This record gives sequence, C-alpha cells and structure tokens, in this order.
Amino acid sequence: MKQHLNTIIIAVAIVITAIFFTTTYKNRNRSNDLISVTGLGSKDFKSDLIIWRGDFSVFNADLKRGTIELDSTRKTVRNYLGTKGIVASEIVFSAVTMDKQFHTWYEKETQHSEFTGYSLNQTVTIESKDVEKVEQVSREVTELISQGIEISSSAPEYYYTKLGELKIEMVAAATADARIRAEQIAKNSNADLGHLRFAQMGVFQITAQNSSDDYSWGGSFNTSSKMKTANITMKLQFGIE
Repeated sequence: MKQHLNTIIIAVAIVITAIFFTTTYKNRNRSNDLISVTGLGSKDFKSDLIIWRGDFSVFNADLKRGTIELDSTRKTVRNYLGTKGIVASEIVFSAVTMDKQFHTWYEKETQHSEFTGYSLNQTVTIESKDVEKVEQVSREVTELISQGIEISSSAPEYYYTKLGELKIEMVAAATADARIRAEQIAKNSNADLGHLRFAQMGVFQITAQNSSDDYSWGGSFNTSSKMKTANITMKLQFGIE
C-alpha cells in the first residue's frame, strides 16, 4: 500500500512539474510576442499671446524731485502706449526700484567715494492677445528717447493659451501614428495585431518653427518665436495574435 502511495505522489509531482514548465514556456513566448512602436504627433501653430517689457529710469540728486520726475515719465509712457492702441487693462507698471549712485576715485592709493544722486527705475509690462500690435510697439517705443525719456525695449515673449487642447490633439495623433506603424509591422510579419499592452507618453516639446532648437529631457518651451512647432511622442506595445 505504501509503495502504491509513493508511486501516486511521484506521478502527481511529475504532472504538476510538467504543467508548470509548459505554462512558463507559453508565458515566456507570449512576453516575446510583442510589437513596440513609437508614434509622433507634430503641429505648427502661431502664438496668440504676447508679453513685452520696457525699462525706463530717471536720475536726480534729490530723491523727492527724482520721484516727481519718474511720475511724469510714467505718465508720458502711458500716454504714448495709448496712442499706439494699447488699452489700460493691458499695461502694468512694476514697483519702483531705487539705487544710490556714487562717484569713486583713488588718490594716493586711498579710495574715495562721493554720493552723486538717486537712480529710480521702473518696468512697464504689456500682456495682450493682439500680437502684431504689441510687436510694433516693441520696435517703435524708443521714439520716446526723442522726448528725453531713457527707455529700453526687451524682446517680446510669445505664448499660446490653448496648450491643453493642443496636447490632447497631439496625443491622439501620436497614438494613431504608432498604431499605423504597429499594424504595418504585424502585416509584414503575417500576423494580426492584438490588444494594447502598454502605453507611455513622451515629453511635450515646443520649439521655434524651422529652427535647430534642442529638445530637453524635461521638455522645451520656446518663448522667443511667434511661430512654433509642438511635438510629442507615444510609446505603445501591442500583442500579436
């Protein structure tokens, strides 16, 4: 009886071992029966928001007089922008910064310093959806120099207010592109494309159109160009049937 029991136990163990190895072999082959592809979604678009900054300053030995002069300068800048079609709601003036200026010289290896006055500085910022109008202002604002106002113009920054919708559209395009690639690979291999097993979205990149901007691992976001190109990738894995 004991001998028969041992024989049964050994037979059961053999069957279990055979099932285990067969399942492992099938799963190993199944894990290899995958198609991995990367799809690209790309779209050119035009910025619909512009931000421009200009800096102006006055210098005066007397702080009170300097403050009055700066107030007058700010009013002149505001009025000038109004003549260019910039509305008040698009204009923001920063807080005033003040720097004490000194004249420094050396005499007999000894440094001397003399207070000369106050430099008062302020920044004006325009944020508008009228991109072309603000572009023109950024080029022409130095006309104020002829009125005795020291003002410098920064390069405009360009943005897009519908990035959320754009990203969704591009993910769909990149996914469709990846599926087309996978279907072609399966067709060339005389196989049928199975279910999606894995999906991973790549980094969202915004670069200037027709430029050599570098992509970044964390995503690039160009703000210096009005005309931009957005790119995104989708990595997909499909089973094979």
